Amino acid sequence: MSQPAEMQQSLVRPPSRRVLRFIQQLFIQLGVLPFLLLVALVVFTAISDHFLSAQNLINVVRQSVYLIIVSLGQMLALLTGGFDLSVGTIVALTSVVGAMAMAAVSAASPDNVWLAIAVGCLAGVAAGTLVGVTNGLGVAVFNVQPFMMTLGISSVGFGIALYLTGGVPVYGMPPQFGQVFGFGRIGGVVPVPVIVAIVICALTWVLVNRTALGRYFYAVGGNVKAAHLSGINTRLTLFLTYTLCGFLSAVSGMLLTARLETGEANIGASMPLESIAACVIAGVSLRGGVGRVGNVVLGALFINLVQNGMNLAKIESYLQTVVLGALLILAVIADQLRLRLIASLRD
Repeated sequence: MSQPAEMQQSLVRPPSRRVLRFIQQLFIQLGVLPFLLLVALVVFTAISDHFLSAQNLINVVRQSVYLIIVSLGQMLALLTGGFDLSVGTIVALTSVVGAMAMAAVSAASPDNVWLAIAVGCLAGVAAGTLVGVTNGLGVAVFNVQPFMMTLGISSVGFGIALYLTGGVPVYGMPPQFGQVFGFGRIGGVVPVPVIVAIVICALTWVLVNRTALGRYFYAVGGNVKAAHLSGINTRLTLFLTYTLCGFLSAVSGMLLTARLETGEANIGASMPLESIAACVIAGVSLRGGVGRVGNVVLGALFINLVQNGMNLAKIESYLQTVVLGALLILAVIADQLRLRLIASLRD
């Protein structure tokens, strides 16, 4: 009787080992994201019948645009071994400056609608990019730690945004701005913000994977001293990193302003946590030098998917913040486990 039992065990073990190895390889290559995504789909589908409906999924994609764009900028900072805590400030300051400039031109020249929109967008993006330039100068030129530099700039920027508005939303923008860039659709199907996000994702992928600057991001994040000895201008690379991060956050800020149809000084407060969480969940290492554009896009989609599921489950917004923070901690722990697993396989 014992021989058949032993034969059955020998037949069962190989498939189970293959499954475990497959899961292990999936975890090493993609991180914790696929497993969290699977859990989220199962849990929220069981809670709400509307979760996997086509309309709800389209809404998730549309709502994810703003976080996706900010997360791509955050990824660049993480690749170089730093991070940007001022992305929320950039979104808010961009919204305020862009809305004020647009409203001023619109009031002075009501017939030149698209001139007002163009001036407002340029002013808003320029203001946000200027914050990124300031971060870049502090980190690259004055060797200020990214944490302290971006944290300080975050406080300064929010203070300026509140001072400019007095805490009151900015109105007076042309309605065409919101109609086109907030609610417009190409061919009546694809939202304009989604098209903008797709273009930015494609350009970021080319930058990271097909240019010398993209290779420099990984090199600086992997070992800044080795990168410097290899002839890479590490200061310029860091400066461009935070400038690009500021630019991408500013673009997201203008799109979000079009969606809200007002300039708001208090938007974007959750962007630093959400963008870092999206990147870490997507497998971007906090130590620098590791990360993929496609995974970050999926990470941002996952964050909004979870928020959408919690809304359908009628979970309070305060508890949603708790869940988001827990996901970030879980992702960091998973990243450490993944690094240990990779090191053990090399040994």
